[in-house]
Amino acid sequence: MLAQTNLLRVLVVGCGNMGASHAWAYHTIGGFQICGIVSTGKSKETLNEKLGGGFTLFSDYAEALEATKPDAVCISTYPDTHESFAIMALEKGSHVFIEKPLADTVAGAERVAAAAKKANKKLAIGYILRHHPSWEKFIELSQQLGKPLVMRMNLNQQSHGVMWNVHRNLMKSLSPIVDCGVHYIDVMCQMTRSKPIQVNAIGARLTEEIPEGNYNYGQLQIRFEDGSVGWYEAGWGPMISETAFFVKDVIGPLGAVSIVAKDAGAKGKSDSVEAHTKTELLRFHHAALNASNEFVADDVWINLEDEPDHQELCNREQRYFLKAIEQDIDLTDHVQDAVNSLRIAFACDESVRTGKVVSLV
Repeated sequence: MLAQTNLLRVLVVGCGNMGASHAWAYHTIGGFQICGIVSTGKSKETLNEKLGGGFTLFSDYAEALEATKPDAVCISTYPDTHESFAIMALEKGSHVFIEKPLADTVAGAERVAAAAKKANKKLAIGYILRHHPSWEKFIELSQQLGKPLVMRMNLNQQSHGVMWNVHRNLMKSLSPIVDCGVHYIDVMCQMTRSKPIQVNAIGARLTEEIPEGNYNYGQLQIRFEDGSVGWYEAGWGPMISETAFFVKDVIGPLGAVSIVAKDAGAKGKSDSVEAHTKTELLRFHHAALNASNEFVADDVWINLEDEPDHQELCNREQRYFLKAIEQDIDLTDHVQDAVNSLRIAFACDESVRTGKVVSLV
């Protein structure tokens, strides 16, 4: 395609669910120009067709990087490639947007962060819930509940078809409580604004279709310095129950706030990427009682008008990435939060594998 001036030239690497959504954002929101599309399989042809055709396609990432010399690289491949792909792009002088998790080890994540600092390039990590106004409101209201907090969250997925293929591939390198859990650990840290000090976790291998030693169901518990506690559960596979698979609430001395997603929590929606970010309603419960021990105030239902779909959330992530580059926004805290949530998630993974409580201090 003909080059246009004043556009950020971006190389799209990985064309699955998230890669295709980010590519569509680059193609439609302005400020970007896709200079190449990379995948090892036929997904790049499918994406090229969806975008109207005419894009340069590559099967080899290093070759694509050398040929296109992009301003930025978008990495949405499997986690075991994240570290090497990101560092390669940063060392070539490209900004990087990378899907979570930042790497498949904590040390790898730290190496990517160090490479971004050394290259003086922007590194943005795809924590999509940070761009969702309802989740921002959920976190804001949680901070009105007093301390300590009790945080209960899960996202169990009765995956089948293409999604079961995706999950099996993911579990070649990571468990569900690491790959998916980093999102919700990040949310808990934002809610408490306190230091996590201890984790405990359990897991189970419910299928022989995943590597020996890995597990497709996990549950973690986190204890924070301020006395808050958090619980998260994630399971992937055709055997996973759809009973109470979508739980998102937080409890404090003064009440509770819950996401009530009747549609997203409905039968058949557990492995829907589109449904995972839906909030629909927030329910704010006030704990105050009168002299007769009856509630002083009714529960408040909050229906936020700005309820972006999955594609719009990806658009917002990419607008933020562009803004960070154009306005030279300091992403140090953003990157450190991603490293920290991954460190906590891997501590939970260690707890599953050793059967021991793991201290974070």
